[in-house]
Amino acid sequence: MSGNVTSLFRGTAAHSPSMAALTRESGEAGAGPVDFCIPCNPYFPTPAMFEEMAGRLRDIITYYPSGADTITAELCGLLELPPQCVAMGNGSTELITWIDHLLVRDSLAVPVPTFGRWTDQPMETGKRVDMFPLQESAGFALDLARYAEFVRARGTRTVVICNPNNPDGGYLHKQALVQFMDAMADRDLVVIDESFLEFADAEAEPSVVREAMLRPNVVVLRSLGKNFGLHGIRFGYLVANPALAGRVRAMLPKWNLNSFAEHVVFMLRDHGPEYAQSLHQVRRDRLEMAGRLSALPGLTVYPSQGNFLFVRLPVGAEGTVVRDRMLTEHRILVRECGNKIGSSSRFLRLVVRPQVDVHRLVSGLEQVLYGSRRGAAVPGPATGTGYSSGTAAVDRLVSETNGAGMRALAAQPAGPPGLAAAPAAGTGMPLPAAVPVAPAAATVGPMPMPVPVPVPAPQQVPRPAPVPQPAPYPGPVPVPHPAPAPRPTPDPVPPPAPAPYPAPAPAPAAAAPYSVPAGPTPPGVPARGGLTAAQVRGTDGLESVPAEGRPASRGWPDPAGMGRTG
Repeated sequence: MSGNVTSLFRGTAAHSPSMAALTRESGEAGAGPVDFCIPCNPYFPTPAMFEEMAGRLRDIITYYPSGADTITAELCGLLELPPQCVAMGNGSTELITWIDHLLVRDSLAVPVPTFGRWTDQPMETGKRVDMFPLQESAGFALDLARYAEFVRARGTRTVVICNPNNPDGGYLHKQALVQFMDAMADRDLVVIDESFLEFADAEAEPSVVREAMLRPNVVVLRSLGKNFGLHGIRFGYLVANPALAGRVRAMLPKWNLNSFAEHVVFMLRDHGPEYAQSLHQVRRDRLEMAGRLSALPGLTVYPSQGNFLFVRLPVGAEGTVVRDRMLTEHRILVRECGNKIGSSSRFLRLVVRPQVDVHRLVSGLEQVLYGSRRGAAVPGPATGTGYSSGTAAVDRLVSETNGAGMRALAAQPAGPPGLAAAPAAGTGMPLPAAVPVAPAAATVGPMPMPVPVPVPAPQQVPRPAPVPQPAPYPGPVPVPHPAPAPRPTPDPVPPPAPAPYPAPAPAPAAAAPYSVPAGPTPPGVPARGGLTAAQVRGTDGLESVPAEGRPASRGWPDPAGMGRTG
C-alpha cells in the first residue's frame, strides 16, 4: 500500500478512501486499518446484535423493506416523537440535499470549519454561502451574538449551526441555542445539526428537538449511523413542525430506507440499555484519549463534546505526511483536515476509540512526529498567534468575496454614500462593498457571474449587552479567549431595551429589488452572484469534500435527555 497511499486519497471524491477500498488495496481479507477517521460508535451494536443480523442476512437482503412511514413510526415510538414531525432519510446527507432544494432560497450562513456538505451542497446549487470564521485563537468557539450580527449584516435567509460542531467538537448550551433560534425568527430557516449530540454530556437535556417542533422555521437534523455504529446502513432523521417535516417527507422516495435500516430500527426496542451504556463508555474514552494526546509535546487538543477530538499538530508537522505515514507504517487511518474550509493541514480529527486502540495511535504518533525516522515534524515552541493558514485563507475568502462572487471589488474605488464597505461583525474584516449595476456581467473563473444588484444598507443596530455564556466544557489544554476588540461608539440615540441578540429588522414597505425565482436554483447556476462549488475550488467539475418527554419503554433514551442514565 505504501506506494499508492497518496493516490488513494487523491482519487476519492470524499475526504478519505472507503474502508472497502483500503482493504482491497492491502490485498488481505479483513485487513483494513484501525479507523480513527470515521466518527462511529465502537460499542454498538453489541456482538449479539451482529450475530442476530448475520443469521437473518439472507432474508434482509432478499426482500423489499417496508415503506418509510412504517419504519419512521417505529422509530418515533422509541423516541416518543410525533411521526408527523419526523422525516427519515438515507443518511443525513440525503436530508441536507432536500433541505437545500426545498427550503433554502438564495443564501445560507454557516460557521467554518464545519461539516463539508453544509458549504458544498448549497454552492453546488448556486446559493450564496456566507461563511462565519471560527477563530483558532478562541479555540474555535462560536459566539452566537456575533454570529447573529453577521447574519443580519449579510441579509442571509438560512442559518445553520452544528452542535456539537464537526470537526472541533465545540458545544453550545441548550438555553443559548433556544434564544438564538428565537432571535432568528424572521429568517426563512434555522437548521440545528445535532448529528453528534448523543455523545455530549455537558448538560442533562441538550437537544432542542421539542423546541423545534413548536417553531415555524426550525429544523433539527439527527444521525443514526454515527450513534449506532452503522455508517454503512445510511439512515438519519429530521425533526420540525408538521408543515416543514411533511414538505420534506413528501419528496422522499417510498423505499429510500433499506431493509438493514428497518431491521435495526425494529431491534432497538430491546436494546436501549446497551445503547445507553455504549454512549457512556464513549464519553469515558473521550476523557482518557484527550489526556493521552495532550501529553504529546507540541500537540494541542481542543475540548470536544463529540465522539472525536480536534488536534493541532506540532510546529513543523504537515498533516498529509503524518496521515500517509500513520497509514503505511502503522496501519492507522486518521482524518487530515486540510480540505475543510476554515481549517488547514496542521489539524487532524481523531475519532474516540477504546483504550487499546488509543495506545496504538499514541505510539504511532510518537514515532512519526518525534522518532528516529524524522521527517514529519520537529516539535518546537509555538510562535506568533497560532493562526493557521487555513483559517487565514477563509478570512481572505470572506474579506474578498464571502461567497458573493465579487473578488475584484477591493481594487475598485469607493461607491457613493451608503455603499461603502462595513466591517463584518465578529471578524474585523470589511464586507464587500455594493456596486452599481453594470451593463456587462462580471466573470469569476470559467463561468460568467451576474453583477450583484445593490440592496439597502442593513439597519445599524447597537451591539447588545453580552449574554452570559456557560463555562466551556473542560479539556486537557485550556485555550485563552482574547478580549473583544473595541467597537466604535454610535451616535447618541435613545437606549433600546436590552436583548440578548439584535432585534429582527422590520420588513421594508417597498418591494425588494431582487425577486426570488420559484423552485430550486438549477445545479451549477449562481444565485444572486454566488459561486458554484467548482469555482470556489478552482476546478472544472464539481468536487465534494467533504420538552421533555418521559423515558421510552425498555430503557430507551429520551431524545431530549439522550440517555444520561448509566
